[in-house]
Amino acid sequence: MYSRLFYTRSSSLMLTLLLVLIVMIALPLGIEAQNDSMGDRMNDSTSTSTLLTQKKLTAIRTATPPKIDGFLNDSVWAKSEIATNFTQLEPNPLEPSAYKTEVRFLYDDKAIYISFMCFDASGDVVLRQLSERDDIGNTDWVGVYINPYQDGLNGVGFAVTAAGVQQDAQFSATSEDISWNAVWWSEAQILENGWSAELRIPYAALRFPDAQEQQWNINFLRSVRRSREESWWDDIDPKIDGYFNQFGEVSGIKNIKPPTRLFLYPYISFNAEHFPSGDADASNWSQGFNAGLDLKYGINDAFTLDMTLIPDFGQVRSDNQVLNLSPFEVAFAENRQFFTEGTDLFNKGGLFYSRRIGARPGRFGEVDDLKDSTEHIINNPSVTQLINSTKVSGRMANGLGIGVFNSVTNEMFATLEDEAGNQRQIQTEPLTNYNIIVFDQNLNNNSFATLINTNVQRFGTADDANVTGAIFRLNNKTNEYSTSGRFIYSYQTDENGDVANGFQSSLSLGKISGNFQFGVANTIRSQEYDYNDLGLMYQNNLINNSVSATYQIFKPFGAFNRARININSYSSHRYEDRAFQNFGFRLNYFMLAKTFFAFGLNSRLVPIPTYDYFEPRVDGRYLTNPTNWNVNGWISSDYRKVVAIDANVDYSHFNQEGRRSYGFRVSPRFRVNDKLFVTAASSLNWRANDIGYVNILDEAEDSIIMGRRMLRTVENSMFAQYIFSNKAGLTFRMRHYWRVADYNRYFLLGQDGALQPSDYDGLDENLESDHNISFNAFNIDCIFNWQFAPGSFMTVVWKNSIFRDTKLVNEQFTENVSNTFDADQTNSFSIRIIYFLDYLTIKNALR
Repeated sequence: MYSRLFYTRSSSLMLTLLLVLIVMIALPLGIEAQNDSMGDRMNDSTSTSTLLTQKKLTAIRTATPPKIDGFLNDSVWAKSEIATNFTQLEPNPLEPSAYKTEVRFLYDDKAIYISFMCFDASGDVVLRQLSERDDIGNTDWVGVYINPYQDGLNGVGFAVTAAGVQQDAQFSATSEDISWNAVWWSEAQILENGWSAELRIPYAALRFPDAQEQQWNINFLRSVRRSREESWWDDIDPKIDGYFNQFGEVSGIKNIKPPTRLFLYPYISFNAEHFPSGDADASNWSQGFNAGLDLKYGINDAFTLDMTLIPDFGQVRSDNQVLNLSPFEVAFAENRQFFTEGTDLFNKGGLFYSRRIGARPGRFGEVDDLKDSTEHIINNPSVTQLINSTKVSGRMANGLGIGVFNSVTNEMFATLEDEAGNQRQIQTEPLTNYNIIVFDQNLNNNSFATLINTNVQRFGTADDANVTGAIFRLNNKTNEYSTSGRFIYSYQTDENGDVANGFQSSLSLGKISGNFQFGVANTIRSQEYDYNDLGLMYQNNLINNSVSATYQIFKPFGAFNRARININSYSSHRYEDRAFQNFGFRLNYFMLAKTFFAFGLNSRLVPIPTYDYFEPRVDGRYLTNPTNWNVNGWISSDYRKVVAIDANVDYSHFNQEGRRSYGFRVSPRFRVNDKLFVTAASSLNWRANDIGYVNILDEAEDSIIMGRRMLRTVENSMFAQYIFSNKAGLTFRMRHYWRVADYNRYFLLGQDGALQPSDYDGLDENLESDHNISFNAFNIDCIFNWQFAPGSFMTVVWKNSIFRDTKLVNEQFTENVSNTFDADQTNSFSIRIIYFLDYLTIKNALR
């Protein structure tokens, strides 16, 4: 009966939701219709693809390469064809650019050469903020984007700002890899009538077919920051899904051969760390010296081998540590360049969470329980040592991409010592091999099919895992409709040799182009489906269904440049017994004013009680959550201004004993000058009468205790950068996180998911709360980075970290900060020098 009632309510709510959607988009539809009535037929998505034509450019060979200094006075440029007549993507899609731009293209046996002449009222109006490499900043910039295999899906981009800062990236059907770095040359100059830039991109930075004549899809971009205009040489229609499929073509690059691509990046590093040991006879300092090598080798015109030997990740940015009270692990961002650069193939399907490699040893937290009363821990490494990592990836002329990834981590031990000085070791992590193999085939109409396998083998134990997945996306000829899906099978054996296997299937259908887009999706995960050995999965044993509709306005109307509204309905059941879990609606609204002031609203409605099968931490048990709703509003002011601000407010209401949450975040930005930039952020969140898991009193009877608590979270951070030049800069990042969990009542979780009275008081032997906690994390990362030669860097890093947790939940903020700074802290200093060596340069120098 409940099932029938649920679906009756769902149908009624869905109808109401659709009516609301029609009303909310009626005004934008009227505005868009008014634009069409003025004769703007380019806004008709059914005819856009037929109206747009592909521009073509012929590359000219030069015997004398231009000098890359940013000035366009080399006579060789006059031989080149001119790519001009740019059209806007923003703010007026497909309208002629308000600024004249001329691009020229030359090549020789070693590289391609591209020049940009960006005409403007004067050079004084050109914004040119200095920033770090790969960070565009508040500045004008230009870029070239190349798809050598003309598959409409994959490519590379090279951009340079008016301040001479470089950015490069790799693009695939599903991702943009900004961490990818190539070695190339560029310079920019401010002129009386605008600004200019020159780029030299060696063939070693590109992958292209071994053919007598190259034909590449290509496009050129110019961004004028003060007007926020983004214009392209060949038209980009925002209503058409994808970018590379809308590019022009360059031809005429003849008789060039893919060069030997062998690059070596040897490094040396020195580090020193200070931490109070608490032992008067022991030093508080430790030092270390490391040397290693990164290698890139072009196996052929399509495939590249990347390898890191004896890697050193001591200078990566500190993680944003939090107090985690949820049943799920915290996912940290990957900051190690080897695992972020060129990994798009391996990330297909979401089966690869690179932080698994070199993570905390699996038995790190068990060591304290395994020692006896006469022993103490001498050493228990918190990070698994990475021995080496290798990846081979590339894409052939027929569109087949192949990737092989392999990493080996060392076995790890904790050392214990008794009162007599006898030592013994406990293995906390075995020698482990991580492997991924991917085959990714490009298909017609920006479609693809992928086969991926991940494998984790732990030597000396049967605790291994294997996951195999098939993933696809199929678009129709007009790239307007798409269906995508995946089927993934997981196989695991534990240390006892027991086997668990499971599967996931997903299918989605939808309209992906045009002003109006929609989609439906279904995902099924079996109870024993698990890919967490090398991936990151929060929930299994589920059936999820969703339907969504989006309406977007890409062209200016009234006081606005763009707008978007999205509405989504979702439901979830358990796979094992088909038990209902969750149901709700989401509504998101976004608008961008012509003053470039953006604002939006995100909301969620859960109109019926739902069932959380994860919070109790016992399979089959669930916590009943009441009906609730949430609203989040945000604003973002114009980043072109000297001072800008981002802010949002959030409120949630639950139909349960004053249970609610509210919070806000404010982040001002200060562009002091073209060299100094500062941003700060402060956020506060209160969750009153929140309900969460505490412990299990009797595992045999599943006596689960839930607690009612007040959660308070305060986070403050600051980021500042002073950039000396486009080759050197100093960055400073500071973060303080404080979270308090203050429990005020305890309940027994009933078999029906309801909270029942309990005699449990949650007190320890000192009659103090055994569950209250106040957690602080404070970090500073100060980094000086200097590119002293192409591809070569010296980096100096100072890190400071403090972690403090107590049961003092009633401290005032200032008192808590003072006590945190008085706690033991770690200070580390490191210097790392990495030098770029090109095999061809060395070979030519030795001739």
